[in-house]
Amino acid sequence: MNAHRRQLVTLARPVYFSLLATVAAGIINTLWVSRLGGAAVAAVAVATNTENVLLGVSLVFASGTTVLVAHARGARDPGAVRAAVRGGWALCAVVTPAVVAAGLLLREPLARLVLGGGDGAAVPLAVAYFAISLPGIAVFFAQNLLDGILKGAGDTRTPMRLALLANGLILVCDPFLIHLYGVRGAAASTVLCRCVALGAGLVVLRRNPLLRDSAAARPAEGTGRALRRTLGTGLPMSADFTVRQGGALVLIAIVARLGVTAVAAYAIAYKVMYVATMAFYSVRQAASIHTAHTRGAGRDERRAIGREAVLLSAAVAVAAVALLGVAGPWGMAAFGAGPEVAHAGVLFLRCVGPYLLLMACFIALGGVFEGSGGAPVLLRVTLLGTALQLPLAYGLSGLGLPGVCLALALAMAVQCAVAGTLFVRAARRPGDGSGRLRGPSSGRVEPGEPTAPSRGAAA
Repeated sequence: MNAHRRQLVTLARPVYFSLLATVAAGIINTLWVSRLGGAAVAAVAVATNTENVLLGVSLVFASGTTVLVAHARGARDPGAVRAAVRGGWALCAVVTPAVVAAGLLLREPLARLVLGGGDGAAVPLAVAYFAISLPGIAVFFAQNLLDGILKGAGDTRTPMRLALLANGLILVCDPFLIHLYGVRGAAASTVLCRCVALGAGLVVLRRNPLLRDSAAARPAEGTGRALRRTLGTGLPMSADFTVRQGGALVLIAIVARLGVTAVAAYAIAYKVMYVATMAFYSVRQAASIHTAHTRGAGRDERRAIGREAVLLSAAVAVAAVALLGVAGPWGMAAFGAGPEVAHAGVLFLRCVGPYLLLMACFIALGGVFEGSGGAPVLLRVTLLGTALQLPLAYGLSGLGLPGVCLALALAMAVQCAVAGTLFVRAARRPGDGSGRLRGPSSGRVEPGEPTAPSRGAAA
């Protein structure tokens, strides 16, 4: 096996199971809360979707720190490692109180907005859930940052184990706490179990060889500058995620024009597709870490890493398309879909194949952009794709769900073409990464660019 492909597989496999475990937390809560009735399910669904949006906020410091730590690791610069870690924690400390305070103040208007402004039983239940879950966002953010630091240090297995630990505990605690406290019990179970996983993660963090060695080194830069560098690196990644989430919400509104059955089928089919899409994002994270590592070491391996990442992700997509085509009915049945919803969902899963294949290539290539400082370029491509996707979906929705699939595929094809062209152009210029990133030896650092190694760093 090619060395780059081997490294990508090694990094991506644990990330994949970690992502699936994270998705499972919401599913576990929903399954247990469903015993309390529809209003409770709606309340938990609102909170889960809100957390997905806040996940994008955490990417500012989590993903930014991952890239900066990986770059410093490749440069063998302990001072840069320490500065990257300090910058990540500093930014997290600034962002978290603002998010928690705003969430607590706006929890009731937010619940009413998402639930349609009604005065039904779901609104007070959602507010009660938020009263516990929003302070718990501090734990969620800290856990994401801890995972980002470990991934940048080359350890993707520990975040997987921590995610499995948290969700295993949730599986055990949910029935007891929900029985005693209802919807509040579901929120408390999630927060408490994440606290246990965070505590275990902090112990592992202190024992990590790279981070332990860097703790005695003098930081390569002050905390304020490290915070700004983390912000500049992570903000485009966070914005990219937020744009995709926003586009997905608008797409649901477009699908709603086709009726309740289509909306239900679309929503369930997307959950079934997590098996594939989480694999694409795991390859993306692996490509980002590996690219930043090699760039920090003074090697420009973007072309080779990008090729292997695309081939690996595309192979997974081909397998996933075949699996969804055959096992689609069982997947829809697993989520309790009725006959009409199941039929529409299976049709969607069998038509979405071209989109999935194109998406796999684009998502994987995006990791190379992120790891080499080209995240702002990637964000512009995502904005272009979303701007095309929504009007196309609206116009082609007259063809039903197959028309929506066609719109998704056409928009993603444009994104792939643009990203591929930019990637090839950037890779032809050894000293230039998407027009911004400079190699470690150039001495020039752009805003948001990973720190160059110090002169005394080992080669």
